[in-house]
Amino acid sequence: MSTQTLISKRKMISKVPSILAGFPSLVKGLKIANTSDKTKNVGLGLCIEKCVNENPEGLAILYEDRQLTYFEFNRWINQIAHFFLAQGIQKGDCIAVMVENRPELLAVVGACAKIGAIAAMVNTAQKGKVLAYSINLVEPKLTVVGEECVEAYQAIRKETQIPDNQHYYLADKDTLKQPSAAPIGWQNLAEMILGQSAESPVSCQSIYPDDPCFYIYTSGTTGMPKAVVFNHGRYMKAYGSFGYASVRLKAEDRMYVPLPFYHATAMAICWGSVLAGNACLIMTKKFSASGFWSDVKDYKATAFGYVGELCRYLVEQAPQADEAENSIRIIVGNGMRVSIWDEFKQRFDIPKIMEFYASSEGNIGFTNVLNFDRTVGFSPYPYAIVEYDKETDTALTDENGKLRKVKRGEVGLLIGEITAKSPFHGYTDAEKSEKCIMRNVFKEGDAWFNTGDLMRDIGFRHAQFVDRTGDTFRWKGENVSTTEVEMLIDGVDNVSETVVYGVEIPNTNGRAGMASIRLDCQLEEFDFNKMLNELKKDMPNYAIPLFLRISKGVEMTGTFKHKKVPLKEDGFCLKRVEEPLYVRLPQADEYVPLTQEIQT
Repeated sequence: MSTQTLISKRKMISKVPSILAGFPSLVKGLKIANTSDKTKNVGLGLCIEKCVNENPEGLAILYEDRQLTYFEFNRWINQIAHFFLAQGIQKGDCIAVMVENRPELLAVVGACAKIGAIAAMVNTAQKGKVLAYSINLVEPKLTVVGEECVEAYQAIRKETQIPDNQHYYLADKDTLKQPSAAPIGWQNLAEMILGQSAESPVSCQSIYPDDPCFYIYTSGTTGMPKAVVFNHGRYMKAYGSFGYASVRLKAEDRMYVPLPFYHATAMAICWGSVLAGNACLIMTKKFSASGFWSDVKDYKATAFGYVGELCRYLVEQAPQADEAENSIRIIVGNGMRVSIWDEFKQRFDIPKIMEFYASSEGNIGFTNVLNFDRTVGFSPYPYAIVEYDKETDTALTDENGKLRKVKRGEVGLLIGEITAKSPFHGYTDAEKSEKCIMRNVFKEGDAWFNTGDLMRDIGFRHAQFVDRTGDTFRWKGENVSTTEVEMLIDGVDNVSETVVYGVEIPNTNGRAGMASIRLDCQLEEFDFNKMLNELKKDMPNYAIPLFLRISKGVEMTGTFKHKKVPLKEDGFCLKRVEEPLYVRLPQADEYVPLTQEIQT
C-alpha cells in the first residue's frame, strides 16, 4: 500500500488544537459510553427526559409541515406508554412496530423505552414469508402498524400469534391532530391514548444497561432475518461516543436524517446524537437525491446522516450553482467509498465527515473523531485485523493454531474482543450468536466477535473499510442475506439449485444481487415473469437479484459449500461467462437476455 494512504504524523499533530477544544465533551461522552455499573439507571427514555428538562420549548422533530417541541413530544410519548401499561405490557415484553419514517414511529419507540418494553423495529420493506418470520421470531404481545404498511401486514396477519384485539393502527397523517378511523379489525392507537396521563411513568426510573431497548433486524451472515438485541446500555454507548464525543451537536443544530429508522444508523447514531445535543431531528419518509439539497435549505439543516449509497447518489446529480452554499457543518454515517470521499467533501463544502464503522450485532465500533480523510477512524475498544484467505473464507493461523495480525497497510478480517466493556449481546437465537464467536484466538480462553468485514490497517489505530465477507452483501443501503434469497428462489417451479452472491457494478456502492440458477427444464420453457412475481411477494425489491446466470451446476468445496469466489469474479461479464445471462431492467421490470449493447 502506498504511503499516501497512510495517516502521517504531521496530520496527527495538526489535529491537536481541535482535540483540545473538544476535550470536555470527549471525556463526558466516553464516560457515558463506557460505564460498567450495571445498576445505574440509564436508557433512551431518560435521554428524552433530559432534553425536556434542558430544552423544553426547543424543537424535537421537524417532519413535512409538522413540528414538535420536546415538551409536546414527551407528553405524547408518556400517553402512549401509559396506554401500553394499561394493556398489561410489562418490562421485557415485545411490541412489534411497523411504521415508516414519521414522528409516530419515534413516539412509539420512546414509549416502549420508558416502560422497559422492547420495540421490534420491523423492516417496512419486508413482506410475505420473511415478514411473518420476523414478527413471530420475537413473540410480540401486540403490534403497532402504520397505514402505509397495513396491506403487507394483513397478508400475513393470520400467520402471527398476536391476539386479534392487540393490533393497533396509526393513520398516515398527523395523528395528534387528526385521529381518523381505523380499518375494521384494528384498534386506533391515536384514539386509545386520549385521556391517558402525560406524566412520565415511574418505570422509566427502573431501566438498566442490560435491559433490552429494541430489536434491530439484520440478515447476519446466513439464513432468515435475525433479531439483534440492542439494549439500553448499548444505546448509551452510541449516545455517549457519538452524541458527546464525536458529533457534538448544539441545541440550535438541526440534523436531517433521510435513512430508515428501523436501522441502527438512524435510530441509535443519528437520533442519539440529536438527543445528546438537545438538538432537532428532521425526519423525511424517503431519501430523494433530487430534493436533498432543497430540503437541507428549507429546513435549515446543519448536519445530516448518511450511508455510502446516499453520498454517491448526490455526487451523481447534475451540479447546481449554489450546492456548496449550504448550512451543513458535519455529517455522520458509514459506508462512504474512498473513491468519492474527496469529491464529495470538496464539491459540497463539507467541513467534517464523521464516518464510523459498526454493525447492529457487533461489539466494537470505529469513529472518525479526528476528521481524517478516507477512514472510519479509530476504536476505543480492543480489536484486531487478522490475516484472511478469501478463497477459503477463513482466517489464517500460525504453527500454533493462533491467528496472525496483519501489518500496517494490509487488509484482513476485523474481529472485536469480547470483554466486560465490549460485550457481545448477540441475537435472540443463542445458537446463531455462538456461531459469530471465535475462541482461543491469540491465547487460551479468549473470545472474539467475527465481524465478517475486511478492513485495512492504516496506522495510528485507524482503519479503512474494504469489503464484506461470507454470505451477506449490501445493496441500496440494505444487507441482503444470500441464504434467504436462495431459499426463496429454490421454491420457484423448475428451479433445482440456486447460488446467490453480490457483484460489483462500476460507479455504484455495495454489490448488486446475482443468482446462478440450475433449471430442471429447458431454458425456453422457464417462466421468468412468474419467478419475478413470486419473488416480489416474499422479498423487498432491493433483495431481488439484478442478474441471473443460467448454470448447469456450481462447483463445490470438500465440505459441500458452493464455491462463490469464481462466480463473483466472473460477475456478469459476457466475455468470461459462456452460460446465458439475464438482467432485470428497471424500466421494463422483467428479466431479459444480457447483451453487449445493454452491458455497455
